[in-house]
Amino acid sequence: MAKQIREIFIDDLDGGEATSTTKFGLDGDEYEIDLSEKNEEHLRKALAPYINAARPVRRERPGRRVRSGSGLTPAMTRQRSKEIREWAKQHGLSVSERGRIASTIVEQYEAAH
Repeated sequence: MAKQIREIFIDDLDGGEATSTTKFGLDGDEYEIDLSEKNEEHLRKALAPYINAARPVRRERPGRRVRSGSGLTPAMTRQRSKEIREWAKQHGLSVSERGRIASTIVEQYEAAH
């Protein structure tokens, strides 16, 4: 007895056989759609005038954004870190001369100011 199992990739537009999944984005939302070669070509042709006129946007890497003006901790400047280190020493807190200042010390400094 022979058995054959077929998995068919379905085109999301016309229900025919799809050949690939196409990803695209609009207004910050990303989408993907399974399309046949013909429908993928139609999509690319329809979007081409807009893509050609648009400018590319580089995506930010997570954790690399500078935050300001949002009530969050201001960026650490040399002057600010010097002030925090001096304040910590005056209050008997252990702080290194160089490198990152512990967040608990920064929080205490901010609470005091």
